[in-house]
Amino acid sequence: MEEFETIVGLEVHVELKTESKIFCSCPTTFGAAPNTHICEVCAGLPGALPRLNKKVPEYAVMTGLALHAEITKQMRFDRKNYFYPDLPKGYQISQLYAPCARNGYLEIDDPEKKIRIHELHMEDDAGKLIHDDTGTYIDFSRCGVPLIEIVTEPDFRSAEEVVSFLQKLKTMLQFLGVSDCKMQEGSMRVDVNLSVRKIGQETLGTRTEMKNLSSFRAVSKAVAYEARRQWEALGRGEKILRETRRWDEKNEISVSMRKKEDAAEYKYFPEPDLPVLCFSEEEIRAIKETLPELPEEKRRRYIEELHLPAYDAGILTSQRQVADLFEKTMEICHDPKEASNWIMGEFMKIRNDHGDDEEDFTMREESLGEIILLQKAGRISRASAKALLLAAYEENALPKEYAEAHDLWLITDKAVLLPVVEQVIKDNPKSVSEYRAGKVKNKQFLLGQAMRATKGKADPSILEGVLQECLESE
Repeated sequence: MEEFETIVGLEVHVELKTESKIFCSCPTTFGAAPNTHICEVCAGLPGALPRLNKKVPEYAVMTGLALHAEITKQMRFDRKNYFYPDLPKGYQISQLYAPCARNGYLEIDDPEKKIRIHELHMEDDAGKLIHDDTGTYIDFSRCGVPLIEIVTEPDFRSAEEVVSFLQKLKTMLQFLGVSDCKMQEGSMRVDVNLSVRKIGQETLGTRTEMKNLSSFRAVSKAVAYEARRQWEALGRGEKILRETRRWDEKNEISVSMRKKEDAAEYKYFPEPDLPVLCFSEEEIRAIKETLPELPEEKRRRYIEELHLPAYDAGILTSQRQVADLFEKTMEICHDPKEASNWIMGEFMKIRNDHGDDEEDFTMREESLGEIILLQKAGRISRASAKALLLAAYEENALPKEYAEAHDLWLITDKAVLLPVVEQVIKDNPKSVSEYRAGKVKNKQFLLGQAMRATKGKADPSILEGVLQECLESE
């Protein structure tokens, strides 16, 4: 079906990292027992009035600025009316007419492309339906958790572009500190609006919406499947219905749920219990000054000022915790390339071996820099440095204390190394005689045996000197 192209737009729902909900003081902690984080406001009891959490618009404006968007100086909230069991008020407080920000963009790298942001608005989350063998239950604890919804223009043409955008958006939000974006916990959920059209055609085709995709893998699979389903349907002369579809992750297919609603069907009207939210130029400028160094800026600095390869800089800025670890390591050891090599090599290997995500590791940021300094000072071997890093990762061990407790210090005393070398020479008479007869490569074998005997703790240059002296003496 090469004559068709895929058109995709996204609606990305992001839970904000605030301590309390958007319109009440209930906590937002994930994993609480069902219906324990609720009050009269988020449970929708009659007469309960919302009070805006001031952190929510601040985080929303920060995100809008990071997305190069125009900040609305007079924002207002609206009621989005619909019935669903997990929505106790019977409406969602959102923003239709005067959202927080409009007309932004985010650039992706593969290929280089600017994805336009139509708007960013604030809203409160709904509850959650829990299904098990005994029935369906409602957990209202998530009601009122603050969300921002980022709506893109239909600028994507492939699943790869969609995933590239979501990865960059997730990293940016984590660097801002406005959300942890833990997709497995529902902190970042994606709705995919997709249509197909003949190549060269300007008007958009009929779109479908797939809601609440909660992993990059699911998004990629869903886009590819739904595009193919629509191509094949049009190829058979069928019409595409404007509908909301559910992604069945087990069978990797999209399933029809209901016809697609539009804004008129939600009967939006201004929220009467919340005033207009005003931001002055000075307030917007003050928030802009609080923005941290974002991934692209950090990546550019690593290349231009620290002279790291572009590949290294890209990996180090792909996750906030990794970037923070690199910054602290570099601050301690003053060697950007060595810090980069350790993080991209041994650290990433340990984390992958443990099956941890970027948010999972809790190692002290100072530990790796301390380990590098110990090795550069000749106090530990490379093998011992790796052992220290593993202990720091698994146990949060302090490098010097762990090295002392486990006798990992490098052996530099010739008097200690001499009997070790003498024993190796005694145990390998054939290799020794062949070396003395001219087979010089046998020296490396003997050196390896001596290093093994010291469990890798001997200073290599000192050990080699002792071995050479012994081999030259009869």
